[in-house]
Order: sequence, then structure tokens, then C-alpha cells
Amino acid sequence: MKKKRISIILLLILLVGTILGACGTGDNDGNSGDNNDGNYTVAMVTDEGGVDDKSFNQSAWEGLVAFGEEHNLEKGLNGYHYYQSSNEADFSTNLNSAVRDKFNIVFGVGFKLKSAVERIANQRKDNHFVIVDDVIEGYDNVASLTFKEHEGSFLVGVIAGLKTKSNKVGFVGGDDSELINKFYAGFEAGVKHVNPDAQVQKQFAGTFTDSSKGAAIAAAQYSSGVDIIYHAAGGAGLGVFTEAKNLKQNDPDREIWVIGVDRDQHEEGNVQIGDKTENITLTSMVKRVDVAVQDIANLGKNGDFPGGEILEYGLEENGIKISDSQEHLNEEILNKVKEVEEKIKNGEIEVPSKP
Repeated sequence: MKKKRISIILLLILLVGTILGACGTGDNDGNSGDNNDGNYTVAMVTDEGGVDDKSFNQSAWEGLVAFGEEHNLEKGLNGYHYYQSSNEADFSTNLNSAVRDKFNIVFGVGFKLKSAVERIANQRKDNHFVIVDDVIEGYDNVASLTFKEHEGSFLVGVIAGLKTKSNKVGFVGGDDSELINKFYAGFEAGVKHVNPDAQVQKQFAGTFTDSSKGAAIAAAQYSSGVDIIYHAAGGAGLGVFTEAKNLKQNDPDREIWVIGVDRDQHEEGNVQIGDKTENITLTSMVKRVDVAVQDIANLGKNGDFPGGEILEYGLEENGIKISDSQEHLNEEILNKVKEVEEKIKNGEIEVPSKP
């Protein structure tokens, strides 16, 4: 009888422990943000390029910073935060860390995070996620943020087609993917729209992080007579700038240009020649990732998180533009860009999204 009483007591203790443990787990995995001082908190997980890639990730981070400043939040777990990925193996780990830290929205920045976001979102259905630059369907807790890169690429293609002296322009992509070919398709179409005789060379670095690969491709293209290169290669694209600046320093009279991507990369084109600072960034195709990220964060804060939706930002939505740094563009080129932009918006020009 005594043994039976002890067994019942032990069973009750185990049951209480299990219930308390379950309660603790549920609170940790929820999307309430109760451990964040009542703030609506946001976080992002970078791809391998890192938060300071001077391109896509950095623009997304600027959007989170702007959201934080708008709502008097501080950087950190009680406001806005980023988790840096060194490689693809970090994606799931960082997404899970953001969930455990109870951020209300977690942005996966870059199409490479698609499978990781999909997997974690399936496991954490009470949490809100955003995949940037790709589409995840069938999940009410995931919003898909995409851009009409081909429209902006068409505009910088128009600029390249009018500016080239050699009638040879180049394109350097990070990889041979559907997304990067979207950049190329718009660029080539824009060049041909104003300059049918121009040749467009295309090459892929096979990486978004190795700047030496970008520099090597740029060296080959510039040596073949190309005078303008448009890159969509993240950190590898910084190598294009490096090569162009080296060539400019060796031959200051040479007209050689780079077209930046994702954000205004004017500063990347500064090159010191003697006691003068010159610049080889012709223009940049700016994706307003910052604007879109801030928009979605505000939707979530207002209780309108667009879960299950595909949001696409283009010229009409002010999500795409050419950079404000325009000292290398004359009035004729700027007027043509404005004319083409209006025609794209009203449907007179249909920009291809595939080569």
C-alpha cells in the first residue's frame, strides 16, 4: 500500500513538471514579444554578404533602423536587430535565434534564405516571417517581398546605351539564377532600346561574396573594349569597382564606368588621382529595400501583417529608381530616362523579366 502511495505521488510530480515545462516552451516560442518591454520588435537575418555589404543587406538594415527611429526603439533585442550569416549553414540557426528572442517579425534577406525560412516558418506557425527577393506560398505567417528589378535595370540600360563610346557594355551577375537574369534582361533591353548596335557581354561570378572573382571578370571585359559594366553581384561586384578604379588610376584619361546596384554606390566609385578625387560610378539601380522593409514592419505593428501575400515594388510603387548621384549624366540622358520611366509606368513599354 505504501509503495502504491509513493508511486502516485511521483506520478503527480512528473505531471506537474511536464505541464510547467510545456507552459515555458509555449511562452518562449510565441510571437507576443512580451519579453521586449512591450515594444513591437523587428529583426533580419542576412545572407552571406553581411549587413555592411554596401548593397542589398545594408539597404534592408537601413529600413529596420528607420523603423526603429520612427518608433523610438533602440538597437538590440528590445527593438531592432540583425543576425549575420557567414554561410548558408547559419540561416536556420539565425532564424531560430530570432524566434527564441521573440521578435515580432523576422526578415530573411535574400533568395538564398528561401528554404530555411520555409522550414522554420512551418515549424513556428505563430511567428511572422518575410522572405525578401523570393516567393513562399501556402504559409499564412510568411509575406513575400519582391521587386521589379527589370524595370530599374531597363533605366540604367538606357543610360549605358546612350553613354557608351565603344558600343560595348558588360554585365556581371552573382550567379546564373532566375533573379539575376531578371536584372540582365531589363538591362539588355534598355541598352538596345536606345542603341540597337551596342553589344552586351554577360558573365556570372558564381559568388556574391568573392570580390576577386568580380575583379577578374571586369578585367577581361574592360580589356575587350567594354567601357561600362553593370553589376548585380553583391560583394563580388565590389571587385568590379576595384578593377575600374585601378584602370582609371593607370590611365586617368580613359572613360571607364561602373553601374552600381541595390543602393546608391556612388561612394564606391571614388578614386584618388594625384591630388584630385574622381568618380567612376556612372549611376546605380536603386532597389528601395529600405522603404519596403519599413513599410512591412509598420503594417505588422498596426496589426495588418500581410501574411500569405506577395508584395512587389516597382517604379509605380516608388520601390525602384536610379540613384540621386547624377553628375555624370547630361540633360539629354536624364530627359530620356524620365520619358522611358513614364512609358513603363503607363504600359507603353513592357520590360522583359527574362533574357
